[in-house]
Amino acid sequence: MAIFSKRRKKSKGAAKATDENGLPGFSPNPMTNLILTDIALRGVSRVARRVTEQKLLSKRYTKDEAKKVMSGRSVGETLLAAAVARTATRSLPGAVIIGGGLLAKTLYDRKRGRSAKIEGRRALHKRIAEAED
Repeated sequence: MAIFSKRRKKSKGAAKATDENGLPGFSPNPMTNLILTDIALRGVSRVARRVTEQKLLSKRYTKDEAKKVMSGRSVGETLLAAAVARTATRSLPGAVIIGGGLLAKTLYDRKRGRSAKIEGRRALHKRIAEAED
């Protein structure tokens, strides 16, 4: 019953975790909120990317083989992928160049047909074999 409930006193010294526009945040400091949000978004993005890659690989390979393919990635491949993604997302010309390059590579592989498929499978099987060592 609401009639008999006690009212809580608000503490006068506690800072509200809102910014100057009244938007709620983790901290009253907007820079802290920005850092925490950035870390959270990067973490979620990384987890989503890894899950997506594993699901795509697991369509053709076993779950263990998919993990080996992902763990067998070199530092150079990881850095190159990050640089290409950053270039594509920072500017419209970068997106056009990267998108055009990906389209050209896709069309080239489709033109080559079966030989491109065999070459790709060999590369993945090589990575799986090297990950076991």
